[in-house]
Amino acid sequence: MYSYTRAESRERGRLFRKGFHQAIGDNLDPAVTRRMHEIDAKAAERGARELAALQSKTDADRQAVADAKAAVRTSKWGPDRAAARDVLRAAEKQLRRSERVLHRAEQS
Repeated sequence: MYSYTRAESRERGRLFRKGFHQAIGDNLDPAVTRRMHEIDAKAAERGARELAALQSKTDADRQAVADAKAAVRTSKWGPDRAAARDVLRAAEKQLRRSERVLHRAEQS
């Protein structure tokens, strides 16, 4: 996963266009490709950190769902169980949201 800042995206685009024009003239400057690789390496490192953070958030949400299920199973009938079910629904909703974001991040 790559996570480019806006400035990196602009610079990378500018370098790509510059490299493209140089390649047409068959005179590619190695500094252009070196700088693009540096930007890509920084973006890959940032993306790996973000992916790890998303995975830990998803794991925490899974634990919250497990805790909420245990609370539902151990609660008394009536208002206690209804409140526990509401907490479980909210935890499951948050887990689905986290898993969706994590899946999108893994695909990119």
